[in-house]
Amino acid sequence: MTAPLWIDTHCHLDAHEFGDESLAVAGRAGAQGVGMIVIPAVERGNFDVVKRLADGAPNTSYALGIHPICVPRASDDDLLALRRRVEASLGDPRFVAIGEIGLDFFIPMLCEPAMREKQQRFLREQLRIARDFDLPVLTHVRRSQDQVLKHLRQLRPNGGIAHAFNGSFQQAQNFIDLGFHLGFGGAMTFTRALQIRRLALQLPLDAIVLETDAPDIAPSWVHPGRNSPEQLPAIGRMLAELRGIPLDEVQAVTHAAALKAIPRLAALM
Repeated sequence: MTAPLWIDTHCHLDAHEFGDESLAVAGRAGAQGVGMIVIPAVERGNFDVVKRLADGAPNTSYALGIHPICVPRASDDDLLALRRRVEASLGDPRFVAIGEIGLDFFIPMLCEPAMREKQQRFLREQLRIARDFDLPVLTHVRRSQDQVLKHLRQLRPNGGIAHAFNGSFQQAQNFIDLGFHLGFGGAMTFTRALQIRRLALQLPLDAIVLETDAPDIAPSWVHPGRNSPEQLPAIGRMLAELRGIPLDEVQAVTHAAALKAIPRLAALM
């Protein structure tokens, strides 16, 4: 029986850091056993780009959304365009989720009252889109776990992933209780990342999905260089070492968790 493949649930393969190498990178990741890479959009201007990439490599798929960092330059028309694009994309098997969406209360400019309000308005509308079309969401929760949880409880989309999770155990459990999975990647590989490593060790393994967030959040052996989905198997190996369990168990359980978090992936695997 063939072992389950690794799934990178969050990778910005369209980022400028990859230049014209994006498809080659996806191919090299595939050769390392990465059977699927989810490429989330960040704004209306790259909806076509992420779809084109997903059409270009057999181990890629995409999500559509407006990232909180892009909210300052986004308009209400972009939300309408997103809703129309999502509806038109439902027949595309490579379209799998709404994302990357969420709240970012780390960057000072985004913490100003007017921008906090705009971020939350954009998040709520995108959660409505996800709920209306029965799609999971890929959520950005930087310094905003409780606020994102509040909106999830009110609008109840069909699950998804808390990307790059770095909250408390109670916050983690609250996401799990809402049917969400928690994304872990390169940050987990640093010995100084004590809280993230405790979470990775002690949370239920079937609540965890793996991600690279490439080209960002490079693992310790790559930092400060460019991250890549090629690193996902080694990140999985670090999770196995932290938990003291076999690598094939991590591979199988995180694979199943990714398919549960993003059900449309199953048809592509």
